[in-house]
Amino acid sequence: MNKQNIGFEKEKDIANFLIGKGFEILNLNFTLPCGEIDIVAKDKRDIVFIEVKYRKSNYAGTPQEAVSIQKQKKLIKTALIYMQQNEISANVRFDVAAISKDKIEIIRSAFVPDENIYCF
Repeated sequence: MNKQNIGFEKEKDIANFLIGKGFEILNLNFTLPCGEIDIVAKDKRDIVFIEVKYRKSNYAGTPQEAVSIQKQKKLIKTALIYMQQNEISANVRFDVAAISKDKIEIIRSAFVPDENIYCF
């Protein structure tokens, strides 16, 4: 199985995990030229944009460490467009789903946009 297929499988695993936690999955792999959001979900009243990161080992760092500032900017820009296209005005959160071996960790509010992050 190639890296992309493994990524898709892990995203499905996380979507199922989130459903079990009461989330409603709104979109998987929302893609635009400016970026991609792995999972868009609803958690009570919040819209949650979730980046899924998988690592076989922590040799190159933990999965959550792979969500760089540049990746955060792309996620935020893509999320803003998603919200405009779907006419969403709700509380928004950016979570990271970190998967290593068989361990799943959901980092709620892994990053919060500030006024400087919108400078593309």
